Amino acid sequence: MTSSPRTVAELTDAVLAGVHGPAPAELTVTSAFWLYHTTRLASGNVTYHNHYLLLRVGDAFGACSFEAGELAPRFCENASGLSLDKLLRDESTPVRTAALDAYLARVRPHRDAHDAERVMLPTGTPEVRAEARDAAVSGLLDIAPGAKVALIGVVNPLVAAIRERGGVCLPCDLNLRTTAWGEPVTDDMTEVLAEADAVVATGMTLSNGTFDLILQHCAGHQVPLTVYAQSGSAVARAFLGAGVTGLNAEPFTFSQFSADATPMYRYRAPLANGAAA
Repeated sequence: MTSSPRTVAELTDAVLAGVHGPAPAELTVTSAFWLYHTTRLASGNVTYHNHYLLLRVGDAFGACSFEAGELAPRFCENASGLSLDKLLRDESTPVRTAALDAYLARVRPHRDAHDAERVMLPTGTPEVRAEARDAAVSGLLDIAPGAKVALIGVVNPLVAAIRERGGVCLPCDLNLRTTAWGEPVTDDMTEVLAEADAVVATGMTLSNGTFDLILQHCAGHQVPLTVYAQSGSAVARAFLGAGVTGLNAEPFTFSQFSADATPMYRYRAPLANGAAA
């Protein structure tokens, strides 16, 4: 049994060393996707702009969202056919994250994980599917009424879902300035972490370099950390029990790219001291 990693770099080094399965040099990218996606829910006033890198390796996809301008579409021109060991050493954090996600999803698919609870998003409109997704994420929270929940990576339906569970949402995002209800959104992660009784963070924290800091804070202060991840869902899973107490993993095909029923996978782990998350 391998020891739990403390940082993403430590996990990557272990993968490159063959600790988690076959050597990454033996696994090849068969397809690479660069996606730019916008969406505005019918009841909302915010247009979300999302960029994704997807790498397919056999029967698995690795994914990472990134900021505009961070990775050019031409990356995909020569990515297919490359081995994962090369991409795990790439200078781009989104590329490394997608490659790491692809590797971990290939060696242990979510669909085969014995500790995963499969949750089906229903067939329906973007609004129906977004509400179901965010209810699944908030369902991983076990909070007392009035508990302060730092939401790092804001989506408005999840703000509402936290409230419905009795929590006080502390929103933080690098791009949004207010919630749908006009509440201010800070771009300073340390502000909300300092107040939080629980933390909910998006998988994009893996690509912007903040995941390790959030993990360290939550593990050190015994604060439950729930991750909702399209980006790096298999990467976040590797930290269950090592700071991450809940994970809503949504591998590709993502909810916004389909109107048909699609699966997500929920994981739970105890806090480091043994208290339930």
